[in-house]
Amino acid sequence: MTQKLIIADHIITGINADGSPAIMDDTAILVEGSRISEIGPTADMRRAYSGAEEIGGRGRVAMPGLINAHHHVGLTPFQLGARDQPLELWFPERLAMRDVDPRLDTLYSAFEMLASGVTTVQHLHSRAPGDTEAVLSRADAIIGAYTDLGMRASYSFAFRDQCRMVYAADEDFIATLPAELRGPVWTYLSSFGLPLEEQIAVFHSLQDRWADQDLIGIQLAPSNLHWLSDKALESAARLADESGAPMHMHLLETPYQAEYARRRTGGSALAHVDSFGLLGPDLTVGHGVWMTDDDLELVADRGVCLCHNCSSNLRLKSGRADLNGFLSSGVPVALGIDEAGLNDDRDMLQEMRLAMTLHRPAGHDAPFPSASDIFRMATEHGAATTPFGQSIGKIARGRFADVVLLNWNALTYPYQDPAIPLVDVILRRAKPASVETVLVGGAIVYHQGTFPAVDKAAVLDQLSQHLRRQKAPAEVEQRNLGYALLDPVRDFYNDWL
Repeated sequence: MTQKLIIADHIITGINADGSPAIMDDTAILVEGSRISEIGPTADMRRAYSGAEEIGGRGRVAMPGLINAHHHVGLTPFQLGARDQPLELWFPERLAMRDVDPRLDTLYSAFEMLASGVTTVQHLHSRAPGDTEAVLSRADAIIGAYTDLGMRASYSFAFRDQCRMVYAADEDFIATLPAELRGPVWTYLSSFGLPLEEQIAVFHSLQDRWADQDLIGIQLAPSNLHWLSDKALESAARLADESGAPMHMHLLETPYQAEYARRRTGGSALAHVDSFGLLGPDLTVGHGVWMTDDDLELVADRGVCLCHNCSSNLRLKSGRADLNGFLSSGVPVALGIDEAGLNDDRDMLQEMRLAMTLHRPAGHDAPFPSASDIFRMATEHGAATTPFGQSIGKIARGRFADVVLLNWNALTYPYQDPAIPLVDVILRRAKPASVETVLVGGAIVYHQGTFPAVDKAAVLDQLSQHLRRQKAPAEVEQRNLGYALLDPVRDFYNDWL
């Protein structure tokens, strides 16, 4: 079994129960195979394991790999032609997006994530056209891209069986459209009409295919209340019980989703989901922007995890989540970049900084998230939303050696007052340029701007060549259809709020 020593001036192993960072100085991490087997003083570890390969050294800070707990696609929708819109208008806007090879697409965003210290991603595959084999083929291409690169991924194909364009039955919405749009819209929506039973079969097939792969976990993603019939909610609950797989579910992202829940159930989306037994420690709620105090109390009582998607909430006009309320409730809160960050990229360090800064309300004594709060969201609490659970999110014996080495000089040059706490400095100042080395399962997957397993330049060149070609007639048709749907979709929601 191969042995490696990861050496750093300081190792942030995690966040203590009291909210303080756990930091070890002049310490080395022994990695045997894919896991951490020992942590101790550097001098002692060098003597005991003199034959081990050394990684890092003086001037480095080690920390647990970051976890992007909510992610969907590779190239961003904006890059591919979809302007930022309020979420409900963004659904038709996304028809403007170019078609991209799923492997290349996945590698593109994975490069950005790894370069900002992300070692694990929660890949929520929301839309995949075609039959079962087409969906599985696309899933395998996405998962294969992560394994080729050496990145850890939790993958799910999101269940949905209704309301594919607006928060109403497809046929009811189509009946309101001008005659010339009805056929094209029905054809488009039907391409995402895989029956629920076959969607369940996709989950089982993926679990079987990737069962023995340390880097990959398969989980469930009942997509959102408006996209799921009661039959689908029952199926998700049954599958969760049978498989033990964790779940990730979008809920209450916008005020329109809160109103849909009221119209459908007479009450709260969370209360309705709870009636199927779905709320519990194995469920993560993505967004939750429009939860009420009663919703948050229910979430805390059931032990549900939350995932805060700060940039997405801002870009899609979804509102500002009550992160401080989430944190004070004691609910575990993870952090996700969703479709893309504020700079239209997947810079997790910036997403952490944004979440820390946005939720600092006026008033000297008003609560606000500390650097340690945000750090724990991006590590330990992110881990809790994945099938990897207690195996990632901290630097500790027995856990996977998912470790990020920061170059402290690059992070602080030309000066940083040493009185400022270490984690605070990282949260305020760290950028991808200060990420020197990233290890996943003990293997170096990123080092000084390069990815040992995949030629980044070749991938970007293939993407560039493919996307610079003239748009295919089907792409032009779909874009025009999306633009034609913007006004009818807007009209549908006119009396909702």
